[in-house]
Amino acid sequence: MLTVTGVSRSFGGVYAVHDVTLGVAEGEVCGVIGPNGAGKSTLFNLITGHLTADRGEISFLGRRVERLAPHRRARLGMSIVFQAARVFRGMTVRENVMVGMHGRTRAGFVSAALRLPRHHHDEREIARAADTALTRVGLTEWADRPADLLPIGQQRALQLARALCARPRLLLLDEPASGLRAGEREHLAALVEELRADGLTILLIEHDVAFVTRLADRVVVLDLGQVIADGSPAEVRADPLVLAAYLGQAS
Repeated sequence: MLTVTGVSRSFGGVYAVHDVTLGVAEGEVCGVIGPNGAGKSTLFNLITGHLTADRGEISFLGRRVERLAPHRRARLGMSIVFQAARVFRGMTVRENVMVGMHGRTRAGFVSAALRLPRHHHDEREIARAADTALTRVGLTEWADRPADLLPIGQQRALQLARALCARPRLLLLDEPASGLRAGEREHLAALVEELRADGLTILLIEHDVAFVTRLADRVVVLDLGQVIADGSPAEVRADPLVLAAYLGQAS
């Protein structure tokens, strides 16, 4: 579903990502881990289109996308959950989630401005999709409350609901467990396991080795911008290069 081939990106002459190659198969949960400064966030932003690669190719569903803007990649079926919680202030939780679906509506500006039947049909469909996503992440009781009043754990869940509302082919998670308490992390892990069981393809970028190896079918390890290991969770945890890269940071 996703192929990254020989991708590099430098800043001020220093490579943050250098000649990275990886692939994500349909229905797979692929984890990308690495110590601080390994290049995980840069790779994530290259895949999502928030950074442009200096060289290399990125293909999604058989189509080259490395020069496409983020919103065009989203329309192809990529949905993103960023590490930093992002909510639209002044809007309810449900309205925040509905935003995720608007990129896939069929009614145009004129239809919306004139309140034509197509517009009303789309709005009802979006509301139903939002309510389904809210139920999935356990936020139904918060649906009509202001989104900016949510605690951090629920804000992360809101972002996930917004991504799911877009009905993605590929879900991209950028350190989703960062800053969460133990109970919130457990809830998130259980939800990712449910999504995997449903066949959703997921790319999970995370610093927490234990969290990733619990969830991922395959793990790619970055260090200093390069891939140093690619294999099953068990293979990666036993790899001497991985253990050296983490220097005891991971258990």
